[in-house]
Amino acid sequence: MERLNGTGVSPGVGYGPVHRLVSTVPEPPADAVHTGDAEAEKARAMVALEEVAADLEARGERAGGDAREVLAAQAMMARDPGLAGDVDLLVGRGATAARAVYEAFGKYREMLAGAGAYLAARVADLDDIRDRAVARLLGVPLPGLPEGAARPYVLVARDLAPADTALIDRGSVAAFVTEEGGPTSHTAILARAMGIPAVVACPGATTIEEGTLVLADGASGVVRLSPTDEEVETARNAASAREAVLAAATGPGCTADGYEVPLLANIGGPADLPTALENEAQGVGLYRTEFLFLDRTTPPTVDEQEAAYREVLEAFPGGRVVVRVLDAGADKPLAFLPPPGEEPNPALGERGLRMLLRNRPTLTGQLEALARAAQGTTAKLQVMAPMVAGLAEAEEFVAACRAAGVETAGIMIEIPAAAIRASDLGPAVDFFSIGTNDLAQYTFAADRQVGSLSALQDPWQPALLDLIAMTAEGAKAAGRPCGVCGEAAADPALACVLVGLGVTSLSMGAPALPLVRAALSRHTRAQCEAAAVAARQGQTADEARDLARGLLPGLSDLAL
Repeated sequence: MERLNGTGVSPGVGYGPVHRLVSTVPEPPADAVHTGDAEAEKARAMVALEEVAADLEARGERAGGDAREVLAAQAMMARDPGLAGDVDLLVGRGATAARAVYEAFGKYREMLAGAGAYLAARVADLDDIRDRAVARLLGVPLPGLPEGAARPYVLVARDLAPADTALIDRGSVAAFVTEEGGPTSHTAILARAMGIPAVVACPGATTIEEGTLVLADGASGVVRLSPTDEEVETARNAASAREAVLAAATGPGCTADGYEVPLLANIGGPADLPTALENEAQGVGLYRTEFLFLDRTTPPTVDEQEAAYREVLEAFPGGRVVVRVLDAGADKPLAFLPPPGEEPNPALGERGLRMLLRNRPTLTGQLEALARAAQGTTAKLQVMAPMVAGLAEAEEFVAACRAAGVETAGIMIEIPAAAIRASDLGPAVDFFSIGTNDLAQYTFAADRQVGSLSALQDPWQPALLDLIAMTAEGAKAAGRPCGVCGEAAADPALACVLVGLGVTSLSMGAPALPLVRAALSRHTRAQCEAAAVAARQGQTADEARDLARGLLPGLSDLAL
């Protein structure tokens, strides 16, 4: 094994020996019961959680900057009244304080883990708070960062907790590499703020032996094991050259011959706006609204929703803001939107638009809030429905949007049936947005959450490229725009191919925007189209990738 591939989220290269961070806080026994004094046990749990919250706040104050806000948010999680209520209930049933805290966090953990990539990236935060409280209750130490290292090291972990990341000495850590996380994880946010190269979502990272010299490229996501001196020097030179290229690649997205391709950001709420604006997003291509609805027994009010939507709309005057209505069901259960009954396979049951059409007040309230939020702003609000299978659903959603005063209504293409019949759906809607993650899941019958099937989720799969092409062709025939809002758009080479397939806009995690902007600016539209044709001729994802890259010479300027 000479190299691993992950997602680069903080540019630059880091070189040094691996230090692995492994959590060893034990899980409290499931059958552990307290001595009978429930009130005393509840008090122990509350003291531990408050100590954790106070420690997180203190760390944030010492670190300052973005870390202060991140750790303050974690402290609020530790003090959450709902969490305290769950702990009380579990202790009342006989669980020890440690077990009650562990189980109470488990409920919230599952909720976030199943709520899409953006919120799933916050699972590490919850795990860290839980482990810190459990460690206090069990009287065991919580592993921390390596101390006294003789040289800057590359910190490798399954994921990193903000409480540790925030206090890292920039001179001690050459780079972060994690197996989990994503562009919106707090590891990524803090790494960028601290100027430390970082690679996340890197399978196999924790199998690297302690002390192994590695070279981590925080832009390309490549992690080289035991590199030669020449490879290290080449990577450092390439990183410097790439930074100069990225600094020069500014303004709206377009190809080398001037074909405009709007570059938009995927966000999960107003908190993501600074990163989107910093990376020159031209608008929002996917506003995930689930954060407003999670962990509630009743839906948020129209006023609450309006405020959250308006803040984003006002951040992009004259720009496009594409909002996805609530995508609940399956792996995103909500207490106030229960499924109709037992679903043997929830991913193939009532979710997305299907659930909203069965729960009209929730859909109507959200559309009303969106229409109200757009009033008085110059942003171009576009609203789309998730998980649309056919024409009847598309028409019903568009009608609901029109009735609520939403002028531009579109649909996500995530189900193969919709891609295959895109020519039928095009005239009924105002735009398409392809969600490559779910489209791959349903095309290959490969659950997104099953790691052993990750190869089938590779967006370079030729069959997936065929479906994207069919969708773009259907949209073009109807005179409708067709964007991609799956993270496939964050791959600079694939972004060029998507444009060649006929995709008209690209939306991604904001940190990926500069590289994609630079990649497009180095290729003509004709080159993108030639690369797309070549990719579809491949029989495997690797073949498709190699064939396309062979026709995209500008990638060499970016050392990709």
